[in-house]
Parts: sequence; structure tokens; C-alpha cells
Amino acid sequence: MIQLLGDYQGFFAMQRARLAERNIDIAGYTVSHLAFRTETFDEYLALRDRIEQHCVANIENVWNGRPISKMLLKSALDLGEGFEVSLVELIPPIHLRVYKMGLEHVGIVVGDSVDTFGRVHRANLTGQQFQSPVCEPYYVSFEDYTHVKFYRDSLMDVCIKEGRTFEGFSHVSNWSI
Repeated sequence: MIQLLGDYQGFFAMQRARLAERNIDIAGYTVSHLAFRTETFDEYLALRDRIEQHCVANIENVWNGRPISKMLLKSALDLGEGFEVSLVELIPPIHLRVYKMGLEHVGIVVGDSVDTFGRVHRANLTGQQFQSPVCEPYYVSFEDYTHVKFYRDSLMDVCIKEGRTFEGFSHVSNWSI
């Protein structure tokens, strides 16, 4: 997977160190997912197909007018320091904001105390997103346009709550640029 995603261990270590500089300690939390953003739709499709070779399932849906894949890996990726991740979110281009291409964000599961977490760390957070009625992560944006997002539930659990299942591979066919 390092050939497909790049240095995911280094990316995670960098984001964790940046959080520590902001007095946010993620020890004891679970990593929900790693997000990777592509520059073109062709790159998205090619990388999706290559990553799926290492997966047991994929959910692809349309969000903000473009497909996004949530890919469940056959084997968890070791992020170092006792952290691992089993889900990769693959995101194609075109959005209203500037984002880093490649490894773009790490999702952290805070659990039911996420709103308390948001209040405690308010001064060190960038904001909160409304993604769906069951997904409103807090986040930190860094100067290189990468992020760390803090969730109540893992992205996998969010997908399940929204009625999707990780069974086989599903791709959307009715979207356009």
C-alpha cells in the first residue's frame, strides 16, 4: 500500500506531532480512516481499482456532486505507535476549497464524548463540518491544507448508520463532472 498511498506512517506521525503541539493528545483513540485525494478523475478511477485489489469491500457514493470511495482493507495498515487503520477514503478533485492532493486527512474516533472534546479543544480546532445528520466531525486544518478530523463514530459506522453495507464492491455509475 505504500506504493499506492505514499508514506502513510510518516503522514500519521506528522499529524500526531502537529496535534501534540496544539495540546491535543490522541492516545487511546482509534483511527477511523486515512483520506487520499486525487488530482484528476482518471487518477481516482485508476487508484480506486488498484487499492480495491487490497480490499474486501468498497462503498462508493456521490457526495458534493462527485463519487467518493470508502475502501475496507483486507489487512489493517500499521501507522506506528500502536495505531492502525483499515479504511481508506478515496476522494476525487473538484471542491469549493483548497485541499492537499495525496494523503489529505486522518479521521480519529473520539466517541460519544466528541462534543465535550470539541469544547475542551475549541481554541485549537479550526471548526466543525456538517456532512450528514450522523456525521459532524470537528477538525483541525494545517498550513499545508491537510487535516485531522474528530468523529463520534468511525467512517465505517457512519456508512452503516446511513444504510450502506460493506459487502463486495459497489461503484456509482450515474454521476457527471
